[in-house]
Amino acid sequence: MKKTTLSVTLLQVLFLTIAILAISCKTTPVNPEVQEIERKVEVIEVNIPKMVSFTEVPDKEWKLIEVYVNERNSGFSRNSPASNVTQEIYTLSFDNEFVSGTGAPNRYSAPYTAGEDRTINIQLVRATLMAPIGELSNLREYEYFGYIQNAYKWNIVNDRLEINSKLENGSEIRLVFSL
Repeated sequence: MKKTTLSVTLLQVLFLTIAILAISCKTTPVNPEVQEIERKVEVIEVNIPKMVSFTEVPDKEWKLIEVYVNERNSGFSRNSPASNVTQEIYTLSFDNEFVSGTGAPNRYSAPYTAGEDRTINIQLVRATLMAPIGELSNLREYEYFGYIQNAYKWNIVNDRLEINSKLENGSEIRLVFSL
């Protein structure tokens, strides 16, 4: 009987020792290099882009807010305090078959297909023929239609729709839309 009691006591002491060691390991100060690596891992995890599908794009009216030409801001900004851009121009909407919207001031539409890897192909844009009352100097309607028609890629970044386009002269265009 004494052997059994001694065995149980030894097991209890062993268990208690392991528990104390485990607790002390968690409260032991960590090497600063290890802390820096852990911080970087947390940052990497936070910056992983969420996967989006094209189903998040249709049935919404997207408004153009910025235009970049070869990654330089073109000067067009819907959000600029000095901007005279109204909510009725440079919009974009998708349904199952067509992209449509408003230029400045014409309505337009075109058939499109969205493919794998966020590719998009927009066919020939057709538009109404209203004369503009005034045009913005940093984005003319015919330029906007050309950018839309030459689109090849889409993406959602920070809840904004980005359409990438490439012109015949090799210029890369990025149109940024918001809801």
